[in-house]
Amino acid sequence: MGQPAVRLVWLGRVRYTELLAVQDRWLRQLQAGPGTEALSGTEAGALLLCEPVGPMYTTGLRGGLTPKETARLRTLGAEVCATGRGGLATFHGPGQLLCHPVLDLRRLGLRLRTHVAALEACAVRLCEFLGLLDARARPPPYTGVWLEERKICAIGVRCGRHITSHGLALNCSTDLTWFEHIVPCGLVGTGVTSLSKELQRHITVDEVMPPFLVAFKEIYKCTLISEDSCS
Repeated sequence: MGQPAVRLVWLGRVRYTELLAVQDRWLRQLQAGPGTEALSGTEAGALLLCEPVGPMYTTGLRGGLTPKETARLRTLGAEVCATGRGGLATFHGPGQLLCHPVLDLRRLGLRLRTHVAALEACAVRLCEFLGLLDARARPPPYTGVWLEERKICAIGVRCGRHITSHGLALNCSTDLTWFEHIVPCGLVGTGVTSLSKELQRHITVDEVMPPFLVAFKEIYKCTLISEDSCS
């Protein structure tokens, strides 16, 4: 029996709400079971990727923003969206790679905890590909990927009936000043960084896509399939 297949869906530069709408469609298809028009019985789900357009603050199941804070952020020209993922408040915007794997973990032989660790490993591997050898995940209560005390990748997932949604946000050339208006992920005394800041050159989402997909296939032990035969 070969490797499980995951559908690669590159949305390009879209609003965060559009990513959520596509995620919801894939969730419904996976919950309906194999044999649907969009998902064959040999596929484990979809890997949704995009670069968000416009500033967006999101909150998780643990909240993270008061009504007063929400109003203040909107005066800055940002949108604010409550989501069903784990974690607290974070920022999404241009120059960031968003990765939302909508997966049936049973078909991949994974548990939720190993899925979260695999997402962290993908971001660590990508950093290593680019020469940032000190990137690492940290033990609880921390999540995501760090360079010392600087967080470069945030992770927040949701899982119901073995099916995952949401995922990671990797700062490539993100305007980090947007993070100064919140306490990212509720962590006091830590900083936020980006690939561009660490490598002292402009790193685009397009540049990191190929090595990220290599890392994802290796770590999840899957085949990526898409309409344009990207694998």
